[in-house]
Amino acid sequence: MGGQVVCFGEMLLRLSPPGARLMVQAQSLDMVVGGAEANVAAALAALGHETRMVTLLPSTPLGDKARAELGAAGVDTRFVARGPGRMGLYFMEPGAGLRPSSITYDRAGSAFALADVGAFDFAGALDGAGLLHLSGITPALGPNGVALIRAAAAAAQAAGVPICLDGNYRAQLWESWDSDPRSVLTELVSAATVLIGNHRDISLLLGKTFSGDGAERRREAVDAAFAAFPNLELVASTARHVVSSDHHRIAARVDTRAAKHQTAEIDVTGIVDRIGTGDAYAAGVLHQFLRGGDAQAMAECGLALAALKHSLPGDFCLIGADELAAFSAEGGDVRR
Repeated sequence: MGGQVVCFGEMLLRLSPPGARLMVQAQSLDMVVGGAEANVAAALAALGHETRMVTLLPSTPLGDKARAELGAAGVDTRFVARGPGRMGLYFMEPGAGLRPSSITYDRAGSAFALADVGAFDFAGALDGAGLLHLSGITPALGPNGVALIRAAAAAAQAAGVPICLDGNYRAQLWESWDSDPRSVLTELVSAATVLIGNHRDISLLLGKTFSGDGAERRREAVDAAFAAFPNLELVASTARHVVSSDHHRIAARVDTRAAKHQTAEIDVTGIVDRIGTGDAYAAGVLHQFLRGGDAQAMAECGLALAALKHSLPGDFCLIGADELAAFSAEGGDVRR
């Protein structure tokens, strides 16, 4: 499957106290650019894919910074609209030891959240595209976010472009307004070819509880999703066991209608930054999906890229194809 990968969603600024400080201890904040869909675009660009971002950034220096960093990552920014308003923000207190990280959103009323559907040239951005990547974060922003993602999905369907949807369920966002996440996400998954989501996401969609305890239980959830959504061809997920803030155990799974593969669990230690690792997993799966890889190749590639992203600060995963190919779960000495 060829063609450019188009990603649509909001870009954000992440503000964090340096080191492992709490916010009440901070006298300065580190700032990085990110956002779930932009993270996928940057990761795929680093792996050699042509990627294009569709979003709206405020006409401010912060908007300039976000666009510049996206372009520096190799992503086509020609369909990044500009307008009045503010950047969406989130504040993260980095965890340490047995204390987990904590996130507080400040994105209500952002330029993207209030954007008019007409601000986006979906038809132009999707011209020649091979895939549209969307996230469940966009509709969680509110009724206008629902309208925006519906317009993007409709444009992809009209253009015959397959859709990848990462469920990315964010309870804080959905619960901040009178929302119906099951109805909205069911509509979006109905249009999708690829779903990045686990048994909990499928439970939400189908209103039925599925267990993630064991490979066969996970397949039961996926089979139910395949039965409910005829367009769906692939479901990819991870399972994460948090030992401490800098030691996680992670396994990956990819299911197609005809095949399945679940990786062994690997230890990820010395974690530098967990943010964006799920997006790196999605990018690794899509990297092989776009190349015609099988379930095993997609699962292992996604897990490898996610594991490597834990070693990088910031939201973007900038691991290249050669470094990904050389990955070993055991790590290694300096390559000279």
